Amino acid sequence: QVQLKESGGGLVQPGGSLRLSCAASGLVFGTYNFGWFRQAPGKEREFVAAASPSTYMIKYADSVKGRFTISRDNGRETGYLQMNSLKPEDTAVYFCTAHPSWSNVIEGSGGYWGQGTQVIVSS
Repeated sequence: QVQLKESGGGLVQPGGSLRLSCAASGLVFGTYNFGWFRQAPGKEREFVAAASPSTYMIKYADSVKGRFTISRDNGRETGYLQMNSLKPEDTAVYFCTAHPSWSNVIEGSGGYWGQGTQVIVSS
């Protein structure tokens, strides 16, 4: 059974940092494209970042470029999202996803999804 499990969310002040993790099981993580999405209250789910299996391809949403960094450790079957210079508008539930197709992981279409981890940026 495939499972993706996010961790690392929490409450942080504006300007602070958090590191999210996505632990994968039941699949060969290193063969999947991997991404992060987020959903704020009352808003649609939106793309945040994605990385190909070897990180040859990496993509970020414009809203997080220069502040967030996606990475992965295929040996540990885990992906990460380092979030720096956090803003109140980054408040959302963050989800990780994995898909064999690059376009599908960018679009958030199909594949495997975690349950999400809450990030709240507030003073």
